[in-house]
Amino acid sequence: MTPGKKLQGLVAATITPMTPDGQINLSVIRQYVDYLVSEQNVKNVFVNGTTGEGLSLNIQERKQLAEEWVCQGKDKLDHVIIHVGALSLPESQELARHAAAIGASGIAVIAPFFFKPTNKDELIAFLQKVASEAPAVPFYYYHIPPLTGVKIRVEGLLDGIKERIPTFQGVKFSDTNLLDLAQCINKNEREQFAFLYGVDEQLLSALAIGADGAVGSTYNYLGRKNNLMLQAFAKPDLTLARKYQFLTGEFLNFVIKLGFGVAQTKAVMTFVSGIPMGPPRLPLVDASEEFIVKAKAKLDSIVWPDGD
Repeated sequence: MTPGKKLQGLVAATITPMTPDGQINLSVIRQYVDYLVSEQNVKNVFVNGTTGEGLSLNIQERKQLAEEWVCQGKDKLDHVIIHVGALSLPESQELARHAAAIGASGIAVIAPFFFKPTNKDELIAFLQKVASEAPAVPFYYYHIPPLTGVKIRVEGLLDGIKERIPTFQGVKFSDTNLLDLAQCINKNEREQFAFLYGVDEQLLSALAIGADGAVGSTYNYLGRKNNLMLQAFAKPDLTLARKYQFLTGEFLNFVIKLGFGVAQTKAVMTFVSGIPMGPPRLPLVDASEEFIVKAKAKLDSIVWPDGD
């Protein structure tokens, strides 16, 4: 891993592989790391987040996964960000201390979503209590109001946040409110915060207003294509960049209509990579055979600009 290097570009929101009986399957993480690096050209990961079913795992499982990703990612990955958010403050603090002890590149925290913070001061107080347990580790806020119901605008949250959380480095912004994201980027250019977008089908829009990169589930299996989109945008060749974004969107639009979530993401990753991701944990249930057949046929039918 690369200490001090700014988090940017694509970050795969990692899936948690499970055995058929629902236990975490650490044995495939090495193969998973190698696949991301060699096949998808993705060298950053976000572990135990939404895609990784982090909130459905117990503390010990989350620690084991964090350890395995840091261990297997050594000398291969640039950043291993561990999501340590939890409904319980002591549990979140314990996970933060653990991530620091194993050498994670950074930690991220979601807003508590049962007893919710109602304003930015309450939210910052919670985040600060977690961040202070890992005082040498870069800290990121994971903003995902569609799942947490916490709709506190990030623009306001960032005002003076460095004074409260000295390790604060940026935001995983998983919301479609591009006005809020744009205001964050516009107001905080001098702070050099990293803004990583989390709605994969709208990444190009976020790049246009200055996002540094993205954290998402599709970068597990469409990382190479999205990297080509980033390259096209940087040239700039906006026509080519749009082609990649539209084709990613075409696939996602198709599978969303079939019903697309973590379970279906595990199925897609399994048939694309050949690495068994296993079933999701209840209350999520396995993707249907019908979904797998249709999703595979759709993905195979897409003709990408690079001819693949």
